Amino acid sequence: MAEFFGPEYVCGRGLNLYKTEELEGLVTQAAVGRHLRLVEKSSQAYAVVLCEDDYPGWISTADLDTLKPSERPYRAVSCDRSAIEPRLPEVIAFAERAMATSNTYLWGGTVGPNYDCSGLMQAAFASMGIRLPRDSYQQEAFTQPISWDELLPGDLIFFGTPERTKHVALYLGQGGYIHSSGIDQGRNGIGIDSLSDLSHPVSAAYHRQLRRAGRVVASYCPRGAL
Repeated sequence: MAEFFGPEYVCGRGLNLYKTEELEGLVTQAAVGRHLRLVEKSSQAYAVVLCEDDYPGWISTADLDTLKPSERPYRAVSCDRSAIEPRLPEVIAFAERAMATSNTYLWGGTVGPNYDCSGLMQAAFASMGIRLPRDSYQQEAFTQPISWDELLPGDLIFFGTPERTKHVALYLGQGGYIHSSGIDQGRNGIGIDSLSDLSHPVSAAYHRQLRRAGRVVASYCPRGAL
């Protein structure tokens, strides 16, 4: 199937991307319409890179039939803070609709109904044409650091250890934030927690892991996608 190797293809349906060529360990998902490049073939899988965020993974050879040659290469759309800010209410609304749908936490999930933390952030912003990197630590590095008293609805909040970010949430205002949280932290899916009211055990658990807040001031652009 060498004819599939070429500049880019477009996903005709949602795809799972895995960590290994044996298709073990979901690492991310690709929604309908996302661009990808095929870079390597094994007996049962293809190594691919998603064009919007340069994220690598493996897809099953059975998924090839869902790919369509791209009519044109992916090009990132420039989007500065002045264009992002008015879209943030709809970014928040996307996350709230996702919460209202029955869901569970899914490591690697970026296509509803089941998301991981950074997958929910990526999908919510992408719904309004704003691209973010895939993982929480990448999203932290991409955002503009802000102080806690500068927090506005639509900003991101990062959690983890002093060494590394491991979790991300979307700030709603009045101390609240929405995120997809794993069962190891006391919930299994999307919920709302608080920076100030720590009476709920999940809010308290995440408060102990606070790192910093960040503001999305641009749409992510991988190298070579301008």
